[in-house]
Amino acid sequence: MSFTGKSVLVTGAAKGIGLGIAESFARAGATVGMLDCDQGTLEAAAARASSQGGRCVSVRADVTDRPELERAVASFLERAGTLDVLVNNAGIHFARTIDEYTEAEWARILDVNLTGAFRMIQICVPALRRSRGAIVSVSSMTGLVGQDRGAAYVASKGALISLTKALALELATDGIRVNCVCPAGVDTPLLRDWAATLPDPDAVLRGQAAMHLTNRLASPNEIASAVLFLASPAASFITGIALPVEGGATLGYRRT
Repeated sequence: MSFTGKSVLVTGAAKGIGLGIAESFARAGATVGMLDCDQGTLEAAAARASSQGGRCVSVRADVTDRPELERAVASFLERAGTLDVLVNNAGIHFARTIDEYTEAEWARILDVNLTGAFRMIQICVPALRRSRGAIVSVSSMTGLVGQDRGAAYVASKGALISLTKALALELATDGIRVNCVCPAGVDTPLLRDWAATLPDPDAVLRGQAAMHLTNRLASPNEIASAVLFLASPAASFITGIALPVEGGATLGYRRT
C-alpha cells in the first residue's frame, strides 16, 4: 500500500502500537504527524520513524488538553497542508477491580481513551472533510468481549466502537470513512505496564500469549498493517466496522 503524497496524524505515537503505525505509514511514503505527550520519547521515536522513509513530524500535545490539541493540529496542517488520515491510538490502562477504582482514575481512563479521541475527531473533521479522508481508531478486543479487572478500560474501548459506528453514519455524506481495529494481546509497554500492576506479571504475559490460537502476542506492526488497510483505498467500501485483530482469541474455549 502506498500513501505517497498523503498526510497522517497518529496519537500516542511515541511507543508501542502508535509507533508501529507511524513507522508503517512512513514506510508507505506518508507525511506523518506523531502526536504524544511525552516529548523526550517522542523526539527519539520521530527520528526512528523518519529513518523508515516518508517524513515524520513530532507534535507534542496531551489528548486531554483541548487547547494543546488545537495548536498541535494547526501546526501540523501548516507543515503538511492537508490531513488525509487520523489515527486515534492514545490510551492508558491499569488493573483494578470495580470497588478499587477511584472516581479520578475512572475519569482519567475515559478522558484519555474515549474523550481524547472525540476531541481529535472534532478538531480534525474540517480538514478531513476537505480531503474526504479516513478515521481509524484503536479500540480493543476487550471492547467486544470484556476483561477481568479492567472495567474502565473496557468501558472506554466499547464506547469507542460505538462512537465509530455512529460517526460512520454521520460523516458518510462528507466522504469520510470511520473504522476501528480491536487488538488482543500486543507486546507493548502498555501491556507490560498493566501486567506489572498484577501479582505475577510474567504469568500474566504467558497467559496473554496462550489465549491466542497463534500462542503468542502480536507485534505493533501486525496491528499497524490492519490500520493501514482500513485507511487505504483498498478499503474504500468499508466503513463503520470494528475489525478484530486478535489471533483467534475471541473464538471461544479450546482444548489445551
